[in-house]
Amino acid sequence: MASSDLLLDQDGVRLTVDDALATVTLANPAKRNAQSPAMWRALAEAGRLLPGAVRVVVLRGEGKSFSAGLDRQMFTPEGIEGEPSFIDLARSGDAELDAAIARFQEGFTWWRRSDLVSIAAVQGHAIGAGFQLALACDLRVVADDVQFAMRETGLRLVPDLTGTHPLVSLVGYGRAVEMCLTGRFVQAAEAVSTGLANIAVPVDQLDATVGELASAILAAPRDAVIETKALLQGAAERTYDEQRAAERAAQSRRLRDLAGLGE
Repeated sequence: MASSDLLLDQDGVRLTVDDALATVTLANPAKRNAQSPAMWRALAEAGRLLPGAVRVVVLRGEGKSFSAGLDRQMFTPEGIEGEPSFIDLARSGDAELDAAIARFQEGFTWWRRSDLVSIAAVQGHAIGAGFQLALACDLRVVADDVQFAMRETGLRLVPDLTGTHPLVSLVGYGRAVEMCLTGRFVQAAEAVSTGLANIAVPVDQLDATVGELASAILAAPRDAVIETKALLQGAAERTYDEQRAAERAAQSRRLRDLAGLGE
């Protein structure tokens, strides 16, 4: 592989690309990778800057915590310099407020693109927005010190950074309700047993384990990976017979491609 290229390094987000593997790093460990609108814009920009050759994206956080959630300065009356405060947002019109939240969400939406597989490497605290960013990825590998928590309800808010859909699909409605309404910590063993995490490993093995998983995915043919991911992503919304039909259509494309008869 070629040496990694640095494509972005701003507002606590760093993007490096090494051939087909990209790494997005939350790079503000002094604040436990607390999140702000500027970080969300940088995360969205990382998605836009990905070269077409990238197949796997690893998301990681520097330091002891993956992300401790919202920068608490956002809750102060003055907010974060250069950004609208929560009070400013609340005073805006309905369409303006909706558009502002939609812009915040853009940093969380591209991780499930069908042409990519995203892996979150999560250690320490992954709270609120940090939990939702981990949920934005296809896969989660966690360290044995991980502590997930959805704290928005306790702040008189709701999880609005795209986390509710994947949380319910992973752990089920009842567990999702209980996790969100109590705000309690979910640790490594429970994360794995409920399907929230794929695997838990000692913290000093986190990077190596994620690297091995990324390599295994990269070893599979790209077109087959893309078709399979699309099939699985749509399965929950399709009936059994609709999914059978989708399988047939996908396999027909693969067979024609293998025979050199693809479009």
